[in-house]
Amino acid sequence: MKTLVTIREYAQLTTKAVEPSLDMAQVSASAFDWLCELSAGFNRSGATLLQVEGRQSLKWDSYVGVLETPCGTRLEILPKHFEEGDCVKQSRALLRKMIQAALSLKPRQVSVTGLEQFDAPLTEWVMEQFLGELDLLVKRGVRFDYQRIEEEQRFLRGQLNVVAQMRQPPGRQHHFQIRHDVFLPNRAENRLLKLALEHVAKTTQDAANWRLANELRSMLAEVPSSKQVSRDLRAWSRDRLMAHYQAIKPWCELILNQQMPIAVSGEWRGMSLLFPMEKLFECYVEGWLRQRLLHGAKLTSQASRHHLCRHDSGNMFCLKPDLLIDTPEQRWILDTKWKRIDAGKPEKNYDLSQSDFYQLFAYGHKYRRGDEVPRLVLIYPYWSGLQNALPVFDYGKDMQLWVFPFDLDSDHLLDAESAGIPLRQERRLVAERSELMVV
Repeated sequence: MKTLVTIREYAQLTTKAVEPSLDMAQVSASAFDWLCELSAGFNRSGATLLQVEGRQSLKWDSYVGVLETPCGTRLEILPKHFEEGDCVKQSRALLRKMIQAALSLKPRQVSVTGLEQFDAPLTEWVMEQFLGELDLLVKRGVRFDYQRIEEEQRFLRGQLNVVAQMRQPPGRQHHFQIRHDVFLPNRAENRLLKLALEHVAKTTQDAANWRLANELRSMLAEVPSSKQVSRDLRAWSRDRLMAHYQAIKPWCELILNQQMPIAVSGEWRGMSLLFPMEKLFECYVEGWLRQRLLHGAKLTSQASRHHLCRHDSGNMFCLKPDLLIDTPEQRWILDTKWKRIDAGKPEKNYDLSQSDFYQLFAYGHKYRRGDEVPRLVLIYPYWSGLQNALPVFDYGKDMQLWVFPFDLDSDHLLDAESAGIPLRQERRLVAERSELMVV
């Protein structure tokens, strides 16, 4: 029996008996030991998953998603964003929305009401989306393909394999070595879908998902499961006859752990989806900007055109701003930070990081276009302590930095117009979408 433990970023995990909450939870000793080993593997690769505090306590870091241990404990880690109460339902909805945007997924929901009522953990949501897409695909028709079969039969069918027939030993000349083609659903795409379906049927704890998974298993009984996932993924066809397979591919990759920002390595492969919250926030803001930039403005993510310095005829320390917006007249350099800063603490520098300001200062100097001074922007999540832009920070020599809050509930970058970021107005955006729907 699997145990679900729901926490949020920076929560504590302990083997002691405690009152469960989003910031404190108890796990079994075996789960504790496995998490310690997993954390050591992350540390060797340069990432911090959690911090060990004594022999009975762990402190989670800024990764969100789901992690399953070999003993059956399933950890659900939610964003630490909402302030009132536990807000499990809101946090799950926010996490699903951000993952969907970051991976360019298109979830299938029956209605808005159904979306509001679906409050299952992240894994069940992913499996529900996969099953919905697979159900639609099966109804539209699974793609078959011709498979070349070489076998021995007592009758002649297809082509005679002359070379093999001549090598028949005495007494077996009445058996025919033949080649023929059979129209079968045994192709790379279907094998991957069958493997993912088997995984869902064994993993899901939702009755509706389990029922649909077993119905689909019976419909795909002729399809074998994939034995070589990486090779079959590379063989996934993109031609026009396979267009109806494209919507399910990202969900299949998620379930098969082939499209994880962080993949859990090792012998154990449970239902584990881990995402760095900093990266999710960056990808979400990037997607939001791409939809709203004015025509003529160009957005570049993770630009790596310049280095901090040169040494011994080579470049050192590549400078990679999160986002770069260019128009013929102006350049904007934007960095996203998943951190709460407080506009009510000017005496403590609003809890801003000095290293972030050094970083933007370097970007501003290295990413100049001639004599033009770029505009620098730091974007933080909106909360009660940061509801408006902070006063502008002046580096001198016409270089300035703006700090803006991004409201994840209303999808809005507050006060962006003060830095002149070329964004379309919301009314204009809605009108353009309406015109596209009419066309």
